[in-house]
Amino acid sequence: MIPNEFITSAVELPGYRIVRNVGIVRGIVVRSRSIVGTIGAGLQSLFGGNITLWTELCEATRRDAFALMAQHAQAAGGNAVVGMRYDTTEIAQGVAEVLAYGTAVVVDFGHGLLRCRRLLPTGRVERPLH
Repeated sequence: MIPNEFITSAVELPGYRIVRNVGIVRGIVVRSRSIVGTIGAGLQSLFGGNITLWTELCEATRRDAFALMAQHAQAAGGNAVVGMRYDTTEIAQGVAEVLAYGTAVVVDFGHGLLRCRRLLPTGRVERPLH
């Protein structure tokens, strides 16, 4: 999996050189609210403030779409994603699509300000010891 620090909404990764544009990648998740969640959220809305049941559902859905996008980028041959965005569409009452998308790129980890780091086969980033 591509580390989160190599997925950005910016169009570049400061300190690294993008050597190849792989193309657009995406992760799509479609979720619906459960009847229990809808009733619980309705009760929370009576008291005002953050509706935590829906907040948790939205956060989980975005996290899943993000992970799918990162998997798609890696499968396409990328090791980073730039220009990452989210989009949401209600496709039926109580059913929403969350789309995470961006441009998969290949970054040269041997150049730039952070050359002391490298991407390990596990997908993690090697940290300098100092």
